[in-house]
Amino acid sequence: MSPSPVIELSAITKSYLSGRFSVEALRGIDLRIDRGELVAIMGPSGSGKTTLMEILGCLLQPTGGRYRFRGRAVEAIPPDGLAALRGAEIGFVFQSFNLLPRLTAAENVELPMIYRGVPRRDRRTRGLHALERVGLANRARHLPAELSGGERQRVAIARALVNDPGVILADEPTGNLDTHTGDVILELLFSLKRDGATVVLVTHDPRIGARAERLIMIRDGRIDRDSVGGATEPATSA
Repeated sequence: MSPSPVIELSAITKSYLSGRFSVEALRGIDLRIDRGELVAIMGPSGSGKTTLMEILGCLLQPTGGRYRFRGRAVEAIPPDGLAALRGAEIGFVFQSFNLLPRLTAAENVELPMIYRGVPRRDRRTRGLHALERVGLANRARHLPAELSGGERQRVAIARALVNDPGVILADEPTGNLDTHTGDVILELLFSLKRDGATVVLVTHDPRIGARAERLIMIRDGRIDRDSVGGATEPATSA
């Protein structure tokens, strides 16, 4: 029995107007990502990686082509439906963490549930459970400024998984971290994959590309290579 596709892109293009000129960021992307895959997307700056990630996350509409998410035609979903899909199905992790500085770790993790209308008591329980999953239950009351870079990224991962999404999209999740802390974050992402999530990472780090199950190289808005990666999970010390 073949795996079920979560993401299916067909001839996806994206163009931007720059003054009087049209700039093509993506030039006919065909891509299928199945449930439970861990995929790394790499390429030089300006190759279209971030644009592709924003389209995968339903944050940006393509200029042309078709995108099906779990079999649904994304272009046919109205804006409020896309917002609901993002809140329920997709967790986002960013290089800059994107934590609100005046909220505690627990309150930052609870934000996606507030947008979904989850009752306060349930938010507290689920938020603490998500922090436990990333090893930060003891830092729940700390503000982001009181946390290390690695701890802030773990809070961001807890926030991404608190609604139990099937897909995690991570844009340079280790980019602001030292090598050891980056390995800890990568191990967390591998653990989400082992729990059944589909994980897609945009990265400049060749070590991550070597460890991913699948490596997609983008150049000039096109897929230059789509290959099986090393699938070697990161070694972390206790």
